[in-house]
Amino acid sequence: MRKFAVQFNSIDFVMEERNKTLGEFIIENQKAHQYSSGELSKIINSIRLAAKVVNYKVNKAGLVDIVGAAGDQNIQGEDQQKLDVYANEVFIQTLINREIVCGIASEENDEFITVEGLDKSHNNKYVVLMDPLDGSSNIDVNVSVGTIFSVYKRVSPIGTPVTLEDFLQPGTAQVAAGYVVYGTSTMLVYTTGHGVNGFTLNPAIGTFYLSHPNMKFPEKGNIYSVNEGNYIQFPQGVKDYIKYCQAEEEDRPYTSRYIGSLVSDFHRNMIKGGIYIYPTSSKAPKGKLRLLYECNPMAFIAEQAGGKSSDGFTRTMETIPTELHQRVPFFCGVEAMVEKAEEFMKNAK
Repeated sequence: MRKFAVQFNSIDFVMEERNKTLGEFIIENQKAHQYSSGELSKIINSIRLAAKVVNYKVNKAGLVDIVGAAGDQNIQGEDQQKLDVYANEVFIQTLINREIVCGIASEENDEFITVEGLDKSHNNKYVVLMDPLDGSSNIDVNVSVGTIFSVYKRVSPIGTPVTLEDFLQPGTAQVAAGYVVYGTSTMLVYTTGHGVNGFTLNPAIGTFYLSHPNMKFPEKGNIYSVNEGNYIQFPQGVKDYIKYCQAEEEDRPYTSRYIGSLVSDFHRNMIKGGIYIYPTSSKAPKGKLRLLYECNPMAFIAEQAGGKSSDGFTRTMETIPTELHQRVPFFCGVEAMVEKAEEFMKNAK
């Protein structure tokens, strides 16, 4: 037993030595950014720091009074969980304290936040949009949750306060996007338009290590992720695609896997090969997921990883936003699977 333990520790040490830390990776790749002057790297570093703080609280859920409803509702009319509020405050304050963004928009806030420098200037170039704790209702039952973020270069003149137009940009204008999944291990996955890389947190020393370089969706997949409890409310194209997935054919039926946390479902499907669907329904005629805080960043990651994302008909990242909390239908995953779902949607029109 002792020999095994020594061998395990040795392997663990070798892996840590071999893998780059997130900080090292950011520094090495900073020059790849067109507008690089350090701010974008500092934003990723700030998100890394906030993620570690939130991870600490998530891992204490059940031991401290951090689970359950907070007693308020967000702009979407959804009950806020205590961890929603906590994560939102941590990410916002971390970004503000570093003085590296000029504006922040969060799923948990009615309006965007204008950020001033200590000298009351507005000279920073980037805005951040985020879902601070995706799937937070799963905290009470110890299921994986996550954080989603998106970074844009402002379109308003530097030196002036941010405007709504800085946030209402199409997904194609993103300069970075990523997510953190708080699960059996904590991972930060992000892209700056040069591929997708995943970093796993070593909780013993509080450092993220490059564990999943150059992440890619498989060319084929056999998992479909959709809340089939809402089947009767789905559009006919989605119903037809689900039947296709369940059919007894050479490479089917596919496996149904649905966690109810976008980050967790997306992460599994990118690694294993699958499609995530949250369509319109009779109860949510515009869809439920938010374009700016969830769909655009996940679409950016998906495309950088060789996948595809759409609303069932058109590319997600080409949608022109009209409001901060806009909802859209979402089909995202293995390119061939999304295209097949789009085919069923088109034929059912």
